Amino acid sequence: MGIAIALILIVIGSVVFHFLSPWVMTPLASNWGSIDDTMVITLIITGIVFIAINFFIAFAVIKYRHDKNRKAKYEPENKKLEIWLTIITSIGIIAMLAPGLVVYSDFVNVPEDASVVEVVGQQWSWSFRFPGNDNQLGKSAIKHISIDNPFGVDPLDPSGQDDVLVVGNRLALPIDKPVKIMMRSKDVLHNFYVPQFRVKMDMVPGSVSYIWLTPTVVGEFEILCAEFCGVGHFNMRGYVEVMEQKNFDNWLLEKPTYAASMLKNSSEKLSVLAQSGQEVAQTSGCFGCHNFTDSSIGPTWKGLFGKTQMLADGQTVLVDEAYLKESILNPAAKLVKGFAPIMPAMQLTDLQITALSAYIKEKGADDQVQRENSATLSGPELAQSKGCIACHSQDGTKMLGPSWKGIFGAKRQLTSGQNIEVDEAYLKESIFQPNAKIVKGFPPVMPPPVINEQEAMAIIEFIKTLQH
Repeated sequence: MGIAIALILIVIGSVVFHFLSPWVMTPLASNWGSIDDTMVITLIITGIVFIAINFFIAFAVIKYRHDKNRKAKYEPENKKLEIWLTIITSIGIIAMLAPGLVVYSDFVNVPEDASVVEVVGQQWSWSFRFPGNDNQLGKSAIKHISIDNPFGVDPLDPSGQDDVLVVGNRLALPIDKPVKIMMRSKDVLHNFYVPQFRVKMDMVPGSVSYIWLTPTVVGEFEILCAEFCGVGHFNMRGYVEVMEQKNFDNWLLEKPTYAASMLKNSSEKLSVLAQSGQEVAQTSGCFGCHNFTDSSIGPTWKGLFGKTQMLADGQTVLVDEAYLKESILNPAAKLVKGFAPIMPAMQLTDLQITALSAYIKEKGADDQVQRENSATLSGPELAQSKGCIACHSQDGTKMLGPSWKGIFGAKRQLTSGQNIEVDEAYLKESIFQPNAKIVKGFPPVMPPPVINEQEAMAIIEFIKTLQH
């Protein structure tokens, strides 16, 4: 009897808790109310089954409680009962599956007028890419990813030159406009999830997945990673802001294109040590919370070095190498006022910390690290500044790489045995993808340069002048 009463109380308590629970779904902010309906249908069916089974058990416990005068009746099978159970179970399963199949059919059929945005995940940050004026995203590949090309955009694809890059954890979308969200991961399994949109999808390394939605509510919503992706998983957060079309257009105009970002990267005068620090920041996930803008999750690195920082306990501290090192190894030692103590201790070597400090110092100085736009340099000057002449001679002398003298228009044999003519397309490909076609007799040692398309064409024009 006690067990029966306990089961009945559990059922009643579960139902009451469901209706009085403070844990409810977030407000809906997209077109996917059908997903909510599917979840409610599933909950109702499973809830009815839960109540029916527990009440039946309680009934059986009471009706067939132990009685020394009662003997069990052996009944090997009951076809009528089996038929009814099969029918009822089938109806319940169909009722749960059918709405989901209908919704999934809508989910995978993207409207023809949907715009496109790419979401790139990595430990532990988000970044985003929009197509430019041509409304077409450029090709991307892992082999193109570098410090200066974090999206891995193919530099030879004309469609990618005007792609708009958003490096940071903040995405904007126009209201009432369908959008297809393409997703890829640079390292491990991630999951793009905005609870108010009711849609999420795994981001599997090596493949591209997608979702689509139409934002219906203006506001700011949190982006979460819904797959465990390492020690910083809890802090892989971002924000998507839904805004009016005019505001979205203005926001997009403020973001750099791929071509402009390459131009900026090539014109930044960072020391070798600072460049190493940039790589440390990228591989260690620092950009998930810190950047050189005023909208970072953690303290901004813009103008940070040499600044007097206010701490949570009311004290002040000068941001120097010693403070940065302590904050990296023991983030809770000195908490900056206005920021939560959520940064995990980083396991970095002294050399990595020194390099990262140099990067924060040089890059954060902003105006002090800029030099004249290298796009104004001539072909010979670019060949000098980019280190090309270290491997390529201009007078026919054999060096580590093929000589530039008389190369344009000449025939060259590749290690594959193929004979090619050296034209603009070949030279451009060889600049951006040095190992795509290796000339016979030369090792594949040329690294991809930090260079933009305009600079590459200036160098090619210079090579054209080096004829016999």
